[in-house]
Amino acid sequence: MAASMCDVFSFCVGVAGRARVAVEVRFVSSAKGKGLFATQPIQKGETIFIERPLVAAQFLWNALYRYRGEHISPTPEGCWAQQPLRMEETCDHCLRALEKAEENAQRLTGKPGQVLPHPELCTVRKDLHQNCPHCQVTYCSTECLLAAAEQYHRVLCPGPSQDDPLHPLNKLQEAWRSVHYPPETASIMLMARMVATVKQAKDKDCWIRLFSQFCNKTANEEEEIVHKLLGDKFKGQLELLRRLFTEALYEEALSQWFTPDGFRSLFALVGTNGQGIGTSSLSQWVHACDALELKPQDREQLDAFIDQLYKDIETGNHSCVPNAETSFPENNFLLHVTALEDIKPGEEICISYLDCCQRERSRHSRHKILRENYLFVCSCPKCLAEADEPNMTSEEEDDEEDEEGEPEDAELGDEMTDV
Repeated sequence: MAASMCDVFSFCVGVAGRARVAVEVRFVSSAKGKGLFATQPIQKGETIFIERPLVAAQFLWNALYRYRGEHISPTPEGCWAQQPLRMEETCDHCLRALEKAEENAQRLTGKPGQVLPHPELCTVRKDLHQNCPHCQVTYCSTECLLAAAEQYHRVLCPGPSQDDPLHPLNKLQEAWRSVHYPPETASIMLMARMVATVKQAKDKDCWIRLFSQFCNKTANEEEEIVHKLLGDKFKGQLELLRRLFTEALYEEALSQWFTPDGFRSLFALVGTNGQGIGTSSLSQWVHACDALELKPQDREQLDAFIDQLYKDIETGNHSCVPNAETSFPENNFLLHVTALEDIKPGEEICISYLDCCQRERSRHSRHKILRENYLFVCSCPKCLAEADEPNMTSEEEDDEEDEEGEPEDAELGDEMTDV
């Protein structure tokens, strides 16, 4: 029997049935909320599941410069990390890259004449691109154009008013850009697409339940998140955004989202559950090049060429010793969760919100980053094992070492002066 759309795993693609068998959602604690747990052995390197987001949107500043996207994942395992990913113009629905790999390389290197070998490996099909006939926003295919129209775009399409500064949606977007400068860490348009999805939905209650599954924060925590996103003047800015948001999108079924408290909660939800993603035709081209069978000399030359162009893209619940990682290898909004090690039944599946360098810092430093950005204190095995270490950041440790070295240097200086 087909799963209900309200089942979070109904957003998985390809291996949706596998996801329901291999993992389950459990309540962990009031601090961590919900988490994903393995229900059967998962082998290292195995794709645990692939999912579509509930909503996805380009960051507003970046949409002007055509290079970044963000989404909210339907699985309720907690707050997925957001990372700044410098990318190209993307499909307005699935965030698939629209630039060809060579165009991407030319833009990123600032070399209009940059030529890539093996251009046939680029998968971007510009002949399939489609524009909304009313507002001209670009999609990678007819399928995405229709999917966007079916889910939210009929509500959000500004039509011929796309460049009218007085259009309610344009006023909202301009207000957001005026209070949240790059690098962006959230997007008001994720919230707009959430509302538009409910407004267009035949089963509004089902979508409302899906959105409400995300972890709730206390009023103080929500205020702290909003303060971090908008800065010192956040209260006035938040009220301005709420007023414009209401003017543009009010929906009676979601009336609680438009109150001051409800809007703050919605803002905090997006701020902590949004997943910054990267889609790059250049990255896809590099992977295709890696798969080529070449003579050793040709491989060396191609790898040397790629080294000048390519930068890797990196992005559960958090652990400082993760057993899984997320990636976007299909060049669109499909998130892959892959095991980094064998995972036993009953074991929680965790990713890391910290990069490799941050994970090597002191426990106190890691906690400082996580507390400031995600409002929780990590209790992973690594943090528990290091619980007795001094409450000192890595920078403070470095400073202390420098200070300890100063007397010797000063004494040596005196000796040299005496000589």
